Amino acid sequence: MPNSLFENTPNQKIKYLLEVEHVRKEFPGVLALDDASLRLKPSSVHAVVGENGAGKSTLMNIISCIYQPDQGVLRLRGEEIHLNSPLDALKNGIAMIHQELNLMPSMTVAENIWIGREPMTRFRFIDHRKLHSRTSDLFHRLNIDLDPEIEVKALTVANRQLVEIAKAVSYNSDILIMDEPTSALTERDAERLFRIIRTLKAEGKGIIYITHKMGELFEIADEVSVFRDGRYLGTHDTKDVTRDDIFRMMVGREITQMFPKQSAAIGDVVLAVKDLGLHGIFTDISFELRAGEILGFAGLVGSGRSNIAEALFGITPASSGSISINGKAVIVDTPAKAMANGMAFLTEDRKETGCFLILDVLENTQIAVLNNNYVTNGFVAQSALTNNCEKISQALRVKTPTMQETMLNLSGGNQQKVLIARWLLTKPKILILDEPTRGIDVGAKAEIHRLISNLVAEGMAVIMISSEMPEILGMSDRIIVLHEGRITGFLNRDEADQVKIMELASQ
Repeated sequence: MPNSLFENTPNQKIKYLLEVEHVRKEFPGVLALDDASLRLKPSSVHAVVGENGAGKSTLMNIISCIYQPDQGVLRLRGEEIHLNSPLDALKNGIAMIHQELNLMPSMTVAENIWIGREPMTRFRFIDHRKLHSRTSDLFHRLNIDLDPEIEVKALTVANRQLVEIAKAVSYNSDILIMDEPTSALTERDAERLFRIIRTLKAEGKGIIYITHKMGELFEIADEVSVFRDGRYLGTHDTKDVTRDDIFRMMVGREITQMFPKQSAAIGDVVLAVKDLGLHGIFTDISFELRAGEILGFAGLVGSGRSNIAEALFGITPASSGSISINGKAVIVDTPAKAMANGMAFLTEDRKETGCFLILDVLENTQIAVLNNNYVTNGFVAQSALTNNCEKISQALRVKTPTMQETMLNLSGGNQQKVLIARWLLTKPKILILDEPTRGIDVGAKAEIHRLISNLVAEGMAVIMISSEMPEILGMSDRIIVLHEGRITGFLNRDEADQVKIMELASQ
C-alpha cells in the first residue's frame, strides 16, 4: 500500500475522496437513515452534526462497513464500492475512531497501534526494536509526545485518544472518521488534537468530524452537514452559517437559551467536606454545598475532579478527612451508604461504569430503586415502577422504540439520558454529575440544563463536573477550581470567567 493516496493521484485530480448518495438503513422498529448523503473533499474537515438519533453514527458505521446499507451508493475516489467488513474499509483507506475508545489496557502503546501488523524477526518473533522505532517515527510525524512502551492503562483519556488517532493514521488511511473526539478532553488537550488534525489535513487527508460542540466546529471544520431524524438537510461552508443557523437546522426549532439557569433560593448546608484526602490522588479538600446550589468543579485532566466525586460516593473511599450531611458526620465507604444518605452519582464513563449494555432500557432505568420504595416484602411493584420509568424517559426525550430496547442499540446521548433518569428515580437530595452532557446534542443539552436548573429550584443540591468551560460558567452558582489534587480557588458566579479559571487550573 502506498504511504498516501496522493503519491499516485494528485490532489487536484480528485474532487471528492468519498461520496455517499441516497443511503437508507432500517432497524427493527426504527428508520435510522432515510435518503442520507455526504461528500468529503481532500484536505478538508467535514463536520457532521445533528441531535442524538439523527443518524450520524449509523451513517459513519455504514461508511466504515460496520453496517451494510439497505439502499444507496458509496463512491471512493470516484469509483462505486461495495465493502464487506471494517477490515475491508481499512484496506481501502477508511478508518473510524469511535467515541468509546477500543484499546487494550494491558498492552503497550506500540503494541496497540500495530496489533496484527507487528514487525517480525526472521525467527518469527516480534521485533520490539522495530516496533518501537515505527511508533516513534509515527509520533514524531504527528507531534505526539508519548512513550511507546508505556501501558495504555497508565494513560489519561486524552492520551488514549491520541493513541487511537495514531493507530488510524498508521493504516495510511486517507479518510478518518472522528466521533466526538473531544468529548472527554479539556480545552488544552482539544487544542493539541486540533494541531494533529491540521497536520493530517495538510497531508491531503479528509476528516469526517462528528461533534456537538459548536465552538470547535467553527474552529476546525471547513464544511458542515446537518442531519435530523435520519434525513440529510444540507451541507454548508462553515464561513457561511452561524451557530444559531445550525441549531435551527438540527432541532427544527429555536434554542433561545443554552444555559437556562434560573434563580433559586440558596438554603442550608447539606454537605460539608473537611480536609478530605486520598493518598497520592488529592489532599486537603474542604467545601460546603447548600440546598438549591450548583457547585461546579473545574480543572484540567488529572486535577482530581472525578476522584473526589468517587470518594464522596464511596466508590473509592477517602483515606483522610470527614463528610457531614445535614450537619451529621457520616462514613461513606460504599455507594450503598451514599445512596442511603440521599446521594446520587452520574459517572463520567457511561460505557464502563454506567450502562448495562446487554440489558434493556427499562432494566437500566429501574435498577437503582429495586431495593427502595418499589419493593415490599420482597416483591416489586412492577406496574407502578414501569409507569414512572416511562414518564421520566418521556420527560428526558429518550429516543427508543420501546422500553424493552437493548441499551446497546441506543445512541450515546440517549444512553446518557437513561442514566440521568435512573438517578432521578431515587429522588436524591445531593446529585453529583460528572460530565452530564458528554456526547449529548445541543437540543438535549439545553433540556438537561433546564432539568438541572428546575431540580435546584426545588431544593436539590448539585455538584457538577465539566470539561466544557461554557457549561461550568453558564450553570454554576460557585466554582471550585482544582490543580493536581488540590483546590486552587473558589469563584462566585458573578466574578468567574474563562481566564480566571484557566489561571487557577494551571497553578
